[in-house]
Amino acid sequence: MSGATSEGGYVCVPYLQNNDFTTLRNTFQKSDSIDDMYFATATFSEDGRAYFPSHSNTYLLARFKNRSQIMSEIQKCNLSTPTFVFTKNDELFERLTNDNLNLVSIYYLEYGDTLSDLSDLGFIVAKRHRVQRAELGNLKLSTTQTQKFTFPYEGNLVFLEVTSDNKHQADNKYCEKTRKEVQRKGIGMTSLLNLSVIEKLK
Repeated sequence: MSGATSEGGYVCVPYLQNNDFTTLRNTFQKSDSIDDMYFATATFSEDGRAYFPSHSNTYLLARFKNRSQIMSEIQKCNLSTPTFVFTKNDELFERLTNDNLNLVSIYYLEYGDTLSDLSDLGFIVAKRHRVQRAELGNLKLSTTQTQKFTFPYEGNLVFLEVTSDNKHQADNKYCEKTRKEVQRKGIGMTSLLNLSVIEKLK
């Protein structure tokens, strides 16, 4: 693990049919700070729905290099449905693959975030051949709405990028098996949300 902080990560913008969203999508298309951009459907876990009741079912999912630049673009849009900005703190591992990104699975750690726990987590996930990249990170919300509850684990997130040609349901199950294996090690890893990639936009 590198331990180096990075300003890169993912942004999930609710996919809306309005001018603000269209402008933002076009800005992202042209932005040097956006590496990849996808149309994705979201499945929130029961825990995730409890914390984020006003969520969308479809998102523009983009991988960015510079968080402050992305935040300022989003804030111009005044979106009431929360936009999720996930920033990477650390990378557990990455493997090079030519396969397409199929799923991004996001979890939070309720407990079990000591260095030895995180090294166990990295070891378990690295054995899962469909996981292309695993990262630790944090969450910032951008919304004009007042949130009823504060999400208490915003600094303790785990992201898994899954590449395959499988159906999304199969990869969801694959991630759930991985999560259970991590849980058996005494690490409290809870599912927050799965983003199924439907189409690559950039």
